[in-house]
Amino acid sequence: MRILVVEDEKDICDFLKKSLESECYVVDTAADGEAGIEMIRGNNYDIVILDNNMPKKTGLEVCKEVRAEKNNIPILMLSVQSETTTKVDLLNAGADDYLTKPFSLDELQARVKALLRRPKVIEEEILKIDDLSLDIDRHVVRRDKKEISLTKKEFTLLAYLLKNIGIVLSRSMIMEHVWDMNVDPFSNTIESHIMSLRKKIDLPKHKKLIRTVSGRGYKIDVSA
Repeated sequence: MRILVVEDEKDICDFLKKSLESECYVVDTAADGEAGIEMIRGNNYDIVILDNNMPKKTGLEVCKEVRAEKNNIPILMLSVQSETTTKVDLLNAGADDYLTKPFSLDELQARVKALLRRPKVIEEEILKIDDLSLDIDRHVVRRDKKEISLTKKEFTLLAYLLKNIGIVLSRSMIMEHVWDMNVDPFSNTIESHIMSLRKKIDLPKHKKLIRTVSGRGYKIDVSA
Protein backbone atom coordinates (compact mmCIF):
# COMPACT_ATOMS: atom_id res chain seq x y z
CA MET A 1 0.00 0.00 0.00
CA ARG A 2 1.29 3.45 -0.93
CA ILE A 3 0.47 6.49 1.22
CA LEU A 4 1.01 10.21 0.65
CA VAL A 5 1.52 12.40 3.73
CA VAL A 6 1.00 16.12 3.08
CA GLU A 7 2.27 17.97 6.14
CA ASP A 8 4.28 21.21 6.39
CA GLU A 9 5.69 20.57 9.89
CA LYS A 10 8.84 18.58 9.17
CA ASP A 11 9.05 16.86 12.55
CA ILE A 12 5.48 15.59 12.29
CA CYS A 13 5.94 14.61 8.66
CA ASP A 14 9.13 12.66 9.39
CA PHE A 15 7.49 10.96 12.38
CA LEU A 16 4.47 9.90 10.33
CA LYS A 17 6.65 8.61 7.51
CA LYS A 18 8.82 6.54 9.84
CA SER A 19 5.84 5.20 11.80
CA LEU A 20 3.86 4.19 8.71
CA GLU A 21 6.90 2.61 7.06
CA SER A 22 7.32 0.48 10.19
CA GLU A 23 3.90 -0.98 9.31
CA CYS A 24 5.19 -1.88 5.82
CA TYR A 25 3.49 0.97 3.96
CA VAL A 26 5.30 2.82 1.18
CA VAL A 27 5.23 6.52 2.10
CA ASP A 28 5.83 9.67 0.05
CA THR A 29 5.66 13.16 1.55
CA ALA A 30 4.85 16.70 0.44
CA ALA A 31 5.47 19.90 2.43
CA ASP A 32 2.65 22.09 1.12
CA GLY A 33 -0.76 21.86 -0.52
CA GLU A 34 0.37 22.68 -4.06
CA ALA A 35 3.05 19.98 -4.02
CA GLY A 36 0.55 17.58 -2.49
CA ILE A 37 -2.06 17.93 -5.19
CA GLU A 38 0.54 17.60 -7.94
CA MET A 39 1.76 14.35 -6.39
CA ILE A 40 -1.81 13.06 -6.13
CA ARG A 41 -2.34 13.83 -9.81
CA GLY A 42 0.90 12.19 -10.87
CA ASN A 43 0.92 9.03 -8.75
CA ASN A 44 -1.28 6.15 -7.71
CA TYR A 45 -1.83 6.34 -3.93
CA ASP A 46 -4.04 4.17 -1.75
CA ILE A 47 -4.67 6.92 0.81
CA VAL A 48 -3.72 10.55 1.50
CA ILE A 49 -3.05 11.91 5.00
CA LEU A 50 -3.63 15.63 4.63
CA ASP A 51 -2.92 18.43 7.10
CA ASN A 52 -5.46 21.23 6.94
CA ASN A 53 -3.33 24.27 7.85
CA MET A 54 -0.62 24.45 5.18
CA PRO A 55 1.05 27.07 2.96
CA LYS A 56 0.15 27.64 -0.70
CA LYS A 57 -3.02 25.52 -0.53
CA THR A 58 -4.89 24.46 2.59
CA GLY A 59 -6.01 20.89 3.14
CA LEU A 60 -9.57 22.03 2.53
CA GLU A 61 -8.61 23.47 -0.87
CA VAL A 62 -6.65 20.35 -1.82
CA CYS A 63 -9.56 18.14 -0.81
CA LYS A 64 -12.02 20.15 -2.90
CA GLU A 65 -9.74 20.02 -5.96
CA VAL A 66 -9.22 16.27 -5.64
CA ARG A 67 -12.94 15.62 -5.45
CA ALA A 68 -13.68 18.08 -8.29
CA GLU A 69 -11.40 15.93 -10.45
CA LYS A 70 -13.55 12.85 -9.61
CA ASN A 71 -10.73 11.24 -7.65
CA ASN A 72 -12.17 9.05 -4.89
CA ILE A 73 -8.90 8.34 -3.10
CA PRO A 74 -9.48 8.04 0.68
CA ILE A 75 -8.45 11.21 2.53
CA LEU A 76 -7.66 11.38 6.25
CA MET A 77 -7.58 15.01 7.36
CA LEU A 78 -5.42 16.29 10.24
CA SER A 79 -6.06 19.59 12.02
CA VAL A 80 -5.37 21.38 15.30
CA GLN A 81 -8.90 22.75 15.13
CA SER A 82 -11.44 20.62 16.97
CA GLU A 83 -14.55 22.72 16.40
CA THR A 84 -17.54 20.88 14.97
CA THR A 85 -17.92 23.46 12.19
CA THR A 86 -14.38 22.77 10.98
CA LYS A 87 -14.99 19.04 10.94
CA VAL A 88 -18.26 19.52 9.07
CA ASP A 89 -16.61 21.78 6.48
CA LEU A 90 -13.81 19.28 5.83
CA LEU A 91 -16.13 16.28 5.62
CA ASN A 92 -18.45 18.18 3.30
CA ALA A 93 -15.45 19.04 1.12
CA GLY A 94 -14.84 15.32 0.61
CA ALA A 95 -12.61 14.18 3.48
CA ASP A 96 -13.34 10.61 4.55
CA ASP A 97 -12.15 10.98 8.13
CA TYR A 98 -10.83 13.60 10.52
CA LEU A 99 -8.24 13.46 13.29
CA THR A 100 -7.51 16.30 15.71
CA LYS A 101 -3.91 17.14 16.62
CA PRO A 102 -2.35 16.00 18.89
CA PHE A 103 -3.36 12.41 18.14
CA SER A 104 -2.15 8.98 19.20
CA LEU A 105 -0.20 6.95 16.68
CA ASP A 106 -2.33 3.89 17.43
CA GLU A 107 -5.50 5.78 16.53
CA LEU A 108 -4.01 7.16 13.32
CA GLN A 109 -2.88 3.70 12.21
CA ALA A 110 -6.30 2.24 13.05
CA ARG A 111 -8.05 4.92 11.00
CA VAL A 112 -5.66 4.36 8.08
CA LYS A 113 -6.43 0.63 8.11
CA ALA A 114 -10.17 1.34 8.28
CA LEU A 115 -10.01 3.69 5.29
CA LEU A 116 -7.92 1.26 3.29
CA ARG A 117 -10.56 -1.40 3.84
CA ARG A 118 -13.52 0.84 3.06
CA PRO A 119 -13.19 1.29 -0.74
CA LYS A 120 -12.62 -2.39 -1.37
CA VAL A 121 -15.61 -4.59 -1.94
CA ILE A 122 -13.50 -7.51 -0.78
CA GLU A 123 -10.25 -6.89 1.05
CA GLU A 124 -8.64 -10.17 2.03
CA GLU A 125 -6.59 -10.04 5.20
CA ILE A 126 -4.81 -13.25 4.23
CA LEU A 127 -3.42 -13.63 0.71
CA LYS A 128 -2.76 -17.15 -0.53
CA ILE A 129 -1.31 -19.11 -3.42
CA ASP A 130 -0.52 -22.82 -3.34
CA ASP A 131 0.76 -23.50 0.22
CA LEU A 132 2.05 -19.93 0.69
CA SER A 133 0.07 -17.47 2.83
CA LEU A 134 0.62 -13.84 3.80
CA ASP A 135 -1.27 -12.32 6.73
CA ILE A 136 -1.46 -8.58 6.10
CA ASP A 137 -2.47 -7.52 9.61
CA ARG A 138 -0.07 -9.76 11.52
CA HIS A 139 2.79 -9.40 9.00
CA VAL A 140 3.26 -13.16 8.97
CA VAL A 141 4.29 -15.24 5.95
CA ARG A 142 4.11 -19.03 5.94
CA ARG A 143 4.79 -21.76 3.42
CA ASP A 144 3.63 -25.27 4.20
CA LYS A 145 2.86 -23.98 7.73
CA LYS A 146 6.50 -22.94 8.21
CA GLU A 147 6.93 -19.26 9.10
CA ILE A 148 9.26 -17.32 6.80
CA SER A 149 11.15 -14.24 7.96
CA LEU A 150 11.02 -11.34 5.46
CA THR A 151 12.28 -7.78 5.55
CA LYS A 152 9.65 -5.02 5.42
CA LYS A 153 10.36 -4.37 1.75
CA GLU A 154 10.26 -8.08 0.87
CA PHE A 155 6.91 -8.34 2.67
CA THR A 156 5.47 -5.38 0.75
CA LEU A 157 6.77 -6.74 -2.56
CA LEU A 158 5.32 -10.19 -1.91
CA ALA A 159 1.97 -8.69 -0.91
CA TYR A 160 1.85 -6.73 -4.17
CA LEU A 161 2.62 -9.86 -6.19
CA LEU A 162 -0.06 -11.83 -4.31
CA LYS A 163 -2.68 -9.17 -4.95
CA ASN A 164 -2.00 -9.64 -8.67
CA ILE A 165 -1.72 -13.42 -9.01
CA GLY A 166 -1.12 -14.47 -12.61
CA ILE A 167 -0.60 -10.88 -13.78
CA VAL A 168 2.73 -9.80 -15.25
CA LEU A 169 3.93 -6.78 -13.30
CA SER A 170 6.40 -4.57 -15.11
CA ARG A 171 9.43 -3.14 -13.40
CA SER A 172 7.84 0.34 -13.42
CA MET A 173 4.61 -0.97 -11.85
CA ILE A 174 6.55 -2.63 -9.04
CA MET A 175 8.65 0.50 -8.57
CA GLU A 176 5.54 2.67 -8.30
CA HIS A 177 3.66 0.49 -5.82
CA VAL A 178 6.44 -0.87 -3.61
CA TRP A 179 9.11 1.86 -3.50
CA ASP A 180 8.84 5.55 -2.68
CA MET A 181 9.92 8.40 -4.92
CA ASN A 182 13.48 8.50 -3.56
CA VAL A 183 14.50 5.19 -5.14
CA ASP A 184 16.96 5.26 -8.04
CA PRO A 185 14.97 3.90 -11.03
CA PHE A 186 18.19 2.64 -12.62
CA SER A 187 19.32 0.60 -9.62
CA ASN A 188 18.97 -3.17 -9.41
CA THR A 189 17.01 -3.04 -6.16
CA ILE A 190 13.95 -4.80 -7.66
CA GLU A 191 16.04 -7.61 -9.08
CA SER A 192 17.90 -8.10 -5.80
CA HIS A 193 14.67 -8.18 -3.78
CA ILE A 194 13.07 -10.66 -6.20
CA MET A 195 16.16 -12.88 -5.89
CA SER A 196 16.01 -12.69 -2.11
CA LEU A 197 12.29 -13.51 -2.06
CA ARG A 198 12.83 -16.54 -4.29
CA LYS A 199 15.49 -17.89 -1.94
CA LYS A 200 13.11 -17.58 0.99
CA ILE A 201 9.78 -18.79 -0.44
CA ASP A 202 10.75 -21.16 -3.27
CA LEU A 203 11.62 -23.99 -0.90
CA PRO A 204 13.06 -27.35 -2.05
CA LYS A 205 10.42 -29.84 -3.22
CA HIS A 206 7.86 -27.02 -3.53
CA LYS A 207 6.49 -25.34 -6.66
CA LYS A 208 8.43 -22.33 -7.89
CA LEU A 209 6.05 -19.39 -7.54
CA ILE A 210 7.83 -16.19 -8.62
CA ARG A 211 8.46 -16.17 -12.36
CA THR A 212 10.40 -13.89 -14.65
CA VAL A 213 8.63 -13.02 -17.89
CA SER A 214 11.41 -12.09 -20.28
CA GLY A 215 11.31 -8.46 -21.35
CA ARG A 216 8.10 -7.78 -19.44
CA GLY A 217 8.54 -8.22 -15.69
CA TYR A 218 7.55 -10.65 -12.96
CA LYS A 219 4.50 -12.56 -11.79
CA ILE A 220 3.52 -15.00 -9.10
CA ASP A 221 1.71 -18.07 -10.35
CA VAL A 222 1.41 -21.84 -9.91
CA SER A 223 1.16 -22.69 -13.59
CA ALA A 224 3.97 -24.62 -15.25
